[in-house]
Amino acid sequence: MTQTTPIETILDRRQLRRKLTFWRLFALALAAVAVVVAAGRFGAASSHLTPHIARINVKGVITGDRETLKLIKDVGDSRAAALIVNISSPGGTVTGSERIFDELRLVAKKKPVVAVVDSLAASGGYIVALGADRIFADDNAIVGSIGVIFEYPNVYKLLDNIGVKVESIKSSPLKASPSGFEPTSDAARAAIDSLVVDSYDWFKRLVKERRNMSDSELATVSDGRIFTGHQGMPLKLIDAYGGEREAVAWLEKEKGITKGLPVREWKKTSTAGRFGLFSLASAALTLMGYGEAADLALKVENVRDVAALDGLLAIWQVGPQN
Repeated sequence: MTQTTPIETILDRRQLRRKLTFWRLFALALAAVAVVVAAGRFGAASSHLTPHIARINVKGVITGDRETLKLIKDVGDSRAAALIVNISSPGGTVTGSERIFDELRLVAKKKPVVAVVDSLAASGGYIVALGADRIFADDNAIVGSIGVIFEYPNVYKLLDNIGVKVESIKSSPLKASPSGFEPTSDAARAAIDSLVVDSYDWFKRLVKERRNMSDSELATVSDGRIFTGHQGMPLKLIDAYGGEREAVAWLEKEKGITKGLPVREWKKTSTAGRFGLFSLASAALTLMGYGEAADLALKVENVRDVAALDGLLAIWQVGPQN
């Protein structure tokens, strides 16, 4: 029987203590972050009880998640005198963008809503902007990209080259078509095309109605291209140049909002189980000096948002950062 020497025993105990110390520090860091987050949320909730102008951010890929919709509804039910929607998004799902638009219009029945384009409001991001009473954008901001796309990978040739064939038994030829595992039939292509056209027609009707455009004016801007804010003004895509400062001035002058009201940002109160876990872990890892691991935790959340994209998309492009 092999006997453990005193030196080995000491080394094992030291290693065990180091592991215990690491996990104790990690737990303490998580607890500290949780306390800070809770305190921040309490402070934010308290600040929302007095008159102010609310600001919410719509950034990145739009999915129409429940937290965003609830946030907008809460602003509508609050003592906020007006709502500024700060947009920096290439778009996302058509349905998600539509849900945010609808929620903004409900708020607009109670209080003024303005959109401020923070560099980019394309496709689904522009649908969100259409939910506002007035759209502000700087000269070099990006707007437009009015269109709908349906994408799917088709790998049947690759599978055929390596000798793999995916077979399926369908109730009808168009069930689960196109699949990407077989050539896309004309019937399947036509079926998907009808969806894209129908959604695209809805998008165009929305632009025409909200921006008060004629058919010829709509045709000029609805071919999928993007425009700068400078180009978008004469094309009726935006109402005015500027950002939040100009938006507040307009609210005070045209909507009778009391001058000098503070602009307070409203943030989603995400649950740790779905959205906050990786953020909490990232904050804890940062406190412990593990910067690379902290960055990785945040990237996992970004990947989740992109992975949620499915079906008809109103999106300009998804950059490599996502």
